[in-house]
Amino acid sequence: MEENHEIEESEIEESSPIEDEVEWNNDLNADDISSILGFDLSSEEGEDRSGLRGLINSAFVSHRRMPMLDVVFDRAARHMTTSLRHMTNDNADVDLDDVSALRFGEFLQSVPTPSVIGVLRAEALNNYCLIAVDATLVFSVVDLLLGGRRGGAILSFEDRGFTQIELGLVEKVMRLLADDLTAAFKPVSDIVFELDRLETTPRFAAVAQDASVCTLAKFRIDMEDRGGRAAVLFPHATLEPIQKVLRREFISETHVGEKSWRDELAAVVSGASVDLKAVVAEKDISIAALSGLKCGDTITFHESGDVAQIRAGSLPLACGRVGKSGDAIALRLTRSTDEALGADTALADSEEGAP
Repeated sequence: MEENHEIEESEIEESSPIEDEVEWNNDLNADDISSILGFDLSSEEGEDRSGLRGLINSAFVSHRRMPMLDVVFDRAARHMTTSLRHMTNDNADVDLDDVSALRFGEFLQSVPTPSVIGVLRAEALNNYCLIAVDATLVFSVVDLLLGGRRGGAILSFEDRGFTQIELGLVEKVMRLLADDLTAAFKPVSDIVFELDRLETTPRFAAVAQDASVCTLAKFRIDMEDRGGRAAVLFPHATLEPIQKVLRREFISETHVGEKSWRDELAAVVSGASVDLKAVVAEKDISIAALSGLKCGDTITFHESGDVAQIRAGSLPLACGRVGKSGDAIALRLTRSTDEALGADTALADSEEGAP
């Protein structure tokens, strides 16, 4: 027992120098720890976050799995530019700033007050999305629509709520933006966005759970000396029905032209002429029998009555009863195309046993 005790003590004494070789860094400050864990919230939007934060919020990069959304938002910016120019009768430019992914709760916390949030409903998707505009854009549009001076100094707005008149004008703008979003989605899917309601308190615009992953598109709107910012938020649950289409890298917008081309082709085809033949009976014979036929020989068919089959080439179209109209032979249609296909098979089977 004493020997074993001595061996254990010697092992402990040998291991102690190894611990002395470990260097402990006690000089880490809060910034170093934040950098290691990835909690640096001061990083630019759209920039990848690393560390523990990146592992926890791995859904931040999920919008890249739907590249077609970038195309849709870019189209939306062009449509908004045209719509705002016509509405305000002023020079307006809408630029897509950034497309990123974030949690729904984080978006609600980032919305500045006062702001107006439009809740849009997509009936085809059976879900909602949001459009948020800041106070600067609201007051700029209201000032223009009420005949504000153009080309003057930059207006400064006080931090206050919105009046009913201002909300009424903003509702008109929101409906216009909803139509632009509908037009932007047209190449992807036939989705119609309708304004459901306006909210000035962010927590009342909750259309998803706080942990839900969403795609956020930010737009910068410039109207000469005025302007502001708008944002469109799509919860991924809303985009789930069309996610397969949004994962495409490229999409063709020529399907509208193809439809008109198909309609024109259908009109031309419907007016084309087709040669028809009426077949009363058929019989398969061998080449040897056919080569042995001489003038005066008789070919016997199985009696098929007075029913004939109408064909276009080798395709059966219908069946009818044989009759006479004046000096011409007539057919009264009695069976449709599908029934004619069955009759064609039955006619061929019956001829197999003909003498």
